[in-house]
Amino acid sequence: MTWNIRTFEPDDESGVIHLWQETFPDEPPWNESQALIRQKLTTQPELFFVCEHEDRIVGTVIAGYDGVRGWVHKVATLPDMQRQGLAAELMATAEKALAERGCVKLNLQVRDGNNTAASFYQSIGYEEEARISMGKRLELP
Repeated sequence: MTWNIRTFEPDDESGVIHLWQETFPDEPPWNESQALIRQKLTTQPELFFVCEHEDRIVGTVIAGYDGVRGWVHKVATLPDMQRQGLAAELMATAEKALAERGCVKLNLQVRDGNNTAASFYQSIGYEEEARISMGKRLELP
């Protein structure tokens, strides 16, 4: 099977939203797709990757680098494209782009209980680290 991984383009928005609705059906309201896309396009838009296959968006990964650590978010593949190496290739694309910026450490978070995702990341070389993940919602001005 062949696919094309490239940076996000504005015409990809509806395909990305469809993909995320299929792969993340229980997303919390603060992860609203259109808002996330708009936000990412303001910061390092070149690190927002999509994968197309037969004229449809079938995968995504969003990466970011703060000068110290890299992060990935929204690693997604449509169900009919899973278990074919696509997610691993998306991750490799993000890793390469981050390494080219000098990033030597990549972090990601997996929701507690998502053993399928945790197993996938372990299969491509990620290790569970002893950390406490903390967060805080900020009020936007």
